[in-house]
Amino acid sequence: MKKLFTLSLLLLTVSIAFAKPPKNQYVRIRTSYGDCIIRLYNETPLHRDNFIKLTKKGFYNGTLFHRVIQNFMIQGGDPDSRDTTKAKPGAELGNGDVKYTIPAEFRDSLFHKRGVLAAARDDNPKKASSGCQFYIVEGKRFTPGRLDTVEITRLKGRKIPAWQRDIYTTVGGAPHLDQNYTVYGEVVTGIDMVDRIAAVKKDERDRPTTNVDMLVELLSKRECKQLDKLLGLAQK
Repeated sequence: MKKLFTLSLLLLTVSIAFAKPPKNQYVRIRTSYGDCIIRLYNETPLHRDNFIKLTKKGFYNGTLFHRVIQNFMIQGGDPDSRDTTKAKPGAELGNGDVKYTIPAEFRDSLFHKRGVLAAARDDNPKKASSGCQFYIVEGKRFTPGRLDTVEITRLKGRKIPAWQRDIYTTVGGAPHLDQNYTVYGEVVTGIDMVDRIAAVKKDERDRPTTNVDMLVELLSKRECKQLDKLLGLAQK
């Protein structure tokens, strides 16, 4: 009887361990230029949950990366971009949206380093994010002097922390966007997809002359747990 109880307790412990959810949710973006996997930040739950909700609905499937600027970013998620009557060659895109915005979720620890996922927005005073449009930073490296200039001219005197300056000078990014647009995820694999899309031929509106459509999917719990472990995030 005691052995049976011990075995049952062991099985229960194992089942509970496997039932634990992953620490982070990851999404995969598929394109003809390759795929990338993005970790959604738990520090920005409103943006994270909204992106998960839209992805589950298949909202992003068939939408385009409609604005690309090399050494800066690639932008997508406009629902108008999958509407053949609105997305004709040369047509302006970027004005489509859902009927809501998301409150800004600025965090001092989250910044526009190369590879981050961030929310696009219009010029509203609260800096609320678009409910669907996003961009991924390709970025470029900055010299210390250029970062000093960014602090004065674009960040209104806000000082970039030393550890973030180190990343901007070695890895790169878009520091002038910090604390102005919400960062809510980062590419963990497949950043070369971003580089390829950023380099495509485009028109005067920065729209690719050949459509770059996407398919966005949530990774399974098992895949998320594996990535948490590989990235050293399983215990955090």
